[in-house]
Formats: sequence, C-alpha cells, structure tokens
Amino acid sequence: MKKHIITLLVLVFSFSAIAQKEKIKQHEKLKALKVAHITEQLDFTSKEAEAFWPIYNDFEAQKSKLRDASDIKRKDIDVTKLTNKEAETLIKDMQDLEDARVKSYKIYVDKLSKIISYKKIVLLFNAERSFKRKMIEEFRGRHKKD
Repeated sequence: MKKHIITLLVLVFSFSAIAQKEKIKQHEKLKALKVAHITEQLDFTSKEAEAFWPIYNDFEAQKSKLRDASDIKRKDIDVTKLTNKEAETLIKDMQDLEDARVKSYKIYVDKLSKIISYKKIVLLFNAERSFKRKMIEEFRGRHKKD
C-alpha cells in the first residue's frame, strides 16, 4: 500500500513539474512574440533598442511585482466580514499601491523620453494594446474551435 501511495505522489509531482515547465515555456513564447511585435511597430535604431529593452524589462518586472502585491492583499479577504477599520486599512493599502504604480509609470516615461521620442512612446503604448488585442482574439479563436 505504501508503495502505491509513494508511486502516486511521485507521479503527481512529476506531472506538476511538467505542467510548470510548460507554463514557463508558454510565458517565454508569449514574451518573445510581444518583443517581436513591439520591435516591428517601433522600428528602433540599434542604439534605441540597446537602451530601450533594459528599461522596458525593468518596468515590466515592477508592474508584475505591484500586480502580485495587489493580488496578495485581496486574495483571502472576506469583504463581508471586514470591520470598518480593516476596510479603511485595505483602501489605504490599495491607494498606496496605485500611487506606486503612477510613480513607477512616470519614472518609466521619463527614462524612455531620454532615449526615444514621445511619438515612439505613444507608438509603444499603441503596440502594447494591439498586441494584447491580438492575443485575446487568438485566445477566443482557439476556444471557439473546442
């Protein structure tokens, strides 16, 4: 009986590890597609690209950390059981996170404006939106076939 349980646990962990690797691979593929899309849309010079990508990647990492922090804050909260004081604290924490997002965004645009034109910054935001739209359409298209 113990052998069966151990075998089952090994299989479960193996499948979990395979699923995690697949998720990482999909994430990396999506990231590469996004980089290609932005590069194509903005038509960077080599100097611009060299300076742009570290700033872009840093900002994406900051956005991810802030998003994760926001998700953790809201994850296990039963809002129907919050006291007024807890609700006030939650709201203030949410405001602090939003302030951090705005501050991060302003710093990001400031850094970008030193290496690419404001027009290219607008094109960047447009490229990000069009990429997201493209991915949503792709996702919907795949799930309509099922």
